[in-house]
Amino acid sequence: MKRLLVLAAAAFLLNSASAQDVDPADLEVVLPDDAQKCVLPASPDAIPEEAGLEELKVAKAQVAEFQGKMVTFRECLAGADENPDNTPGNKAAIVNSYNYSVEMEERVANRFNEAVRAYKERTAAAEG
Repeated sequence: MKRLLVLAAAAFLLNSASAQDVDPADLEVVLPDDAQKCVLPASPDAIPEEAGLEELKVAKAQVAEFQGKMVTFRECLAGADENPDNTPGNKAAIVNSYNYSVEMEERVANRFNEAVRAYKERTAAAEG
């Protein structure tokens, strides 16, 4: 959470700096080399529409593995953000990558939760 606040503060500073204070070259939004080494994991396989319990267990394990890889990715970005040679544009690119990874993880979690809800609805309807 602390790193997220640091990254958000960097984005705020980038947006609030006056044009006179910032070299235009510094505003080029490019991931610095050390952040380019961070590997954004691929999302887990799609969950079948009528997933059964065993398929949901497999999906749950894939989501957990994905989330662990996301932690590693964000730690790598946080390490890259600590480089004193980063420009404001580099910092903005790191923030953008971090935010994208959070959005991606939320989409994966929502997809899994929807599959679980659908399974519960199907099993409740079959029992009732």
